[in-house]
Amino acid sequence: MMEPKPAKRDVLFCTNKNDHSLGNEEKEMRRLTRFGLYLIFAVVVSLGQHAFAWQDEDAGWTPELALQVKRIRNVCVSPDGTRVLYEVSVPRMEEETSEWVAHIHVADTDGANSYQLTRGEKSCSGGQWSPDGNWIAFLSERGAEKSNIFRINVQGGEAEPLTDVKGGISGFQWSPDGAHIAFVMTDPPSEEEEKEKKEKRDARTVDEDLKMARLHIMPVEPNEEGERPTRLLTEGNFHVTGGFFGGMFDFAPDGTAIVFTHTPTPKIDDWPKADISIVQVSSASVRSLVSTGAAETDPVFSPDGLSIAYSASDDPPTWAFTGRVHVIARTGGEPNPLAMTFDEQPQILGWNAAGDAVFAVESDRTRNRVYALPTSGREAKTINTGDRFITGITLDRTGTHLGFTSEAPDRVAEAFVSTINDFSPVQVSDVQDLPDLALGRTETITWKSSDGLDIEGLLTYPTGYEDGRRVPLLVIVHGGPTGVFQQRFIANRGAYPIATFASRGYAVLRCNPRGSSGYGKQFRYANYDDWGGGDYQDIMAGVDHVIDLGVADADRMGIMGWSYGGYMTSWVITQTNRFKVASVGAGVTNLMSFNGTADIASFVPDYFHGESWENLDAYIKHSAMFNVKGVTTPTLIQHGEKDRRVPISQGYELYNALKRQNVQTKMIVYPRQPHGIREPKLALQAMHHNLEWFDRYLRADESESD
Repeated sequence: MMEPKPAKRDVLFCTNKNDHSLGNEEKEMRRLTRFGLYLIFAVVVSLGQHAFAWQDEDAGWTPELALQVKRIRNVCVSPDGTRVLYEVSVPRMEEETSEWVAHIHVADTDGANSYQLTRGEKSCSGGQWSPDGNWIAFLSERGAEKSNIFRINVQGGEAEPLTDVKGGISGFQWSPDGAHIAFVMTDPPSEEEEKEKKEKRDARTVDEDLKMARLHIMPVEPNEEGERPTRLLTEGNFHVTGGFFGGMFDFAPDGTAIVFTHTPTPKIDDWPKADISIVQVSSASVRSLVSTGAAETDPVFSPDGLSIAYSASDDPPTWAFTGRVHVIARTGGEPNPLAMTFDEQPQILGWNAAGDAVFAVESDRTRNRVYALPTSGREAKTINTGDRFITGITLDRTGTHLGFTSEAPDRVAEAFVSTINDFSPVQVSDVQDLPDLALGRTETITWKSSDGLDIEGLLTYPTGYEDGRRVPLLVIVHGGPTGVFQQRFIANRGAYPIATFASRGYAVLRCNPRGSSGYGKQFRYANYDDWGGGDYQDIMAGVDHVIDLGVADADRMGIMGWSYGGYMTSWVITQTNRFKVASVGAGVTNLMSFNGTADIASFVPDYFHGESWENLDAYIKHSAMFNVKGVTTPTLIQHGEKDRRVPISQGYELYNALKRQNVQTKMIVYPRQPHGIREPKLALQAMHHNLEWFDRYLRADESESD
């Protein structure tokens, strides 16, 4: 008789038995029992009840509350500019379910007449308006294991499935006349492949028989037989993709052609080989448009259909990425480069209505800026000046309205719209339902690094902080390394719950060291050949600055980070004992073995200008694993079991090295998770794991310090 499947909260613990403070099995069971109570709380919330009444407001922000912050995405204005759709995601965590479920909402662009359009247990995402504004098409796995396209009347009613595919659809677009939808679908398994899998003879050869994603097109209305016959448009030996930033494909305004980005294979490591081609819809004939040593992506037709804007990387492409918007004639020829943007990483949004400028967005320090780039080559114009932080930015098909979310460290995200010519945001959603709890104040601070370079970061003070009082300091390092900490709501979910830390009396410093985006190309490339060098000095100088401000207690400090932040955390504990505790999330700990196991084998060789066998000394010098001897810092390691970006072996290497040196160590494995923790139950556990770990080492003697 088969045993019932366990609920999806099966975190695996690896514990250093020499650490007596970790407790015995009974203590672990008590922790898991507490997690069970947390999950019961979340179940009630997911059923729509107002469980916030359970929250003790004196306790401040908790991980449970962080999970109740709804995600808002894909804010899109209708073709006539009168309505807007946006997607709201909430956690679904009852019984054996642990997933985020998104549904589409619609409102007028003045915020009136808001309502939820789609419902059900499965997500409805990627919503797009039909050209006449009467329908919304979206992707969902309802009734199937793969994403399919559905449409629903904007006035409501039942959603109608438009496709029934086995390969899974990753992107789609309405034709300009609304009669067809083009979509990208991955090649499904053949009947023979399915048979081999069932019969357990499905051995595979690495890098062979790869499943390509291809462009297809279908009519929106069924034929007399009730069918929507689909035509394949791209059957060549290439993979239709979004390149470095996205931007798969775009219809010509007359509907006769589609411009698209493609790479030789589906491997993420092939993004530098991205090129742009055009396919004729009637004949499925494909013609190369742009193919150089750069990575060309994000193609968008001009309103008159005569030109195409696209983004081109540096040549050859680098992982820190430098890009520039170009315009080329639909027929081909010499491309016209437009003005450079501040950070040289523009992501194309689309064209203006007149067809004489292209809009793009990129990071500007701790905010995002939208630029208008004139086709004349004149200087870029900033659309959204001021301090408002906006993200998830979209441009409507007429090039007249922006949709986005806006938030601040002390303000939860909601959906907004604005005209492009007069940036005056109007809030169109009101879906967040959070208690009125105090938040730690966040401010932007700057300091000088050891070599005089100006570094910026965000400092969050403990809730109710009194000037002059020294408190424990937690340092968080972002991923990337080209990530950047921005002006986001501090109670958002994440492995490191900033608002909860602040509620518990911690100050939190989030550094943007050299290598971060948002500070210009030179700054972003300043950590090439130098991981753990200048960036480490930037972080430590920031720590000293917060101590000099009279905020941080130098004897009670911890550090943490995910991905590259995990790399930096593992590196920091090999360089200094100043931190009393650390938490490494999905960190790169061994540059050499990382190259041989990750799905981005070209990443580290780009940053260090050579393979490990060509530049061995650098790989040894900059890897935590080759410098781990003598580490004493208690370290928590968290890693997704299915992480391909930073394979879990990187975490095991560090765990075993610390354990064999009798360092107080714990490793937690999150089943099924890739490079980030996607399941809300596991995300909740991850937050509590970090809270418990830092409290254990930094708050145990708080009463004595007071």
